[in-house]
Amino acid sequence: RKANATNVNQQRTCHKTPGKMTEELKPGQKFPTPTPGMGDRVFYETLLRQRPDSEMAQEWCIAYGVLEDEEAAKLFKTIAKRKKSGKSSGSTPTPVKKKSSAGGSKKKKTKIIDDVGYDAGMQSGGAEGIGVAAL
Repeated sequence: RKANATNVNQQRTCHKTPGKMTEELKPGQKFPTPTPGMGDRVFYETLLRQRPDSEMAQEWCIAYGVLEDEEAAKLFKTIAKRKKSGKSSGSTPTPVKKKSSAGGSKKKKTKIIDDVGYDAGMQSGGAEGIGVAAL
């Protein structure tokens, strides 16, 4: 049992700074690791498991240090490459084609449909409705 405790201490050492205890961070980690039951952590870990290509889940899991060291290092390299090359599947919007106005543009006429064809019987008469109290 002592060997396991020593091994755990070697993997995750704490450095004492004046007034604070700080954990050694994993590759790419920017924020403290949330508890396993926290809603955000459950969501992003599940998303990463179901869709490993999800950039949003990858970046969150790296930033909060919820992955194992080896997996975090591998994924951090992938994210760094992607950011360096500027390639992101969701960051660039699809170009919108503009229609040329040459040649006389035609406007579509919209047909207005009368929606009063059916009476649901929800009318209020003079003394009915709001603010009338029964005596």
